[in-house]
Amino acid sequence: MKNQKRKSLLLGSFIILLIISTPYLLYLYRAIPPNIETYDMFFGTLKGGYYGDVQSFLYTFFGKFVPFLFLIIWFITNKHWWVHVLIIPISVYLFQLIAVINDSELYVDEIEFIYTVPIAVLIMVILYFLRSKMSIYIQAVDLKKEMDENMNFTDKI
Repeated sequence: MKNQKRKSLLLGSFIILLIISTPYLLYLYRAIPPNIETYDMFFGTLKGGYYGDVQSFLYTFFGKFVPFLFLIIWFITNKHWWVHVLIIPISVYLFQLIAVINDSELYVDEIEFIYTVPIAVLIMVILYFLRSKMSIYIQAVDLKKEMDENMNFTDKI
């Protein structure tokens, strides 16, 4: 039981740190010098491509990625019956994110739906798997809260 609490605490702490640090990704483009077409990073080279410079590419990429990440976190940790409605904005941001990464697209927000369906299906399967694994933790928290309320109610009588 103690190991289970530790895992839950670590997972919750990781999610909170991710949520707290994510908005700073929107300002990461400022770390790149302006008007540079390629930028060497530790993981490879970033190219501005369609956007001309790396700073514009990162601004556009993280402008689509941050809401996409927040929606995924919301989908995974939500306990309500309407959680599946979140798949619609998740898929829209996924399509837009793919269009940003794909330099051959002339219009960023107008990507062909049929090309992204297999990728969206794969992402949805992964999200459902993660949600099913996390649902036990969400249910345990709800059960604990309900038991605490019942204990407090019986103490007052």
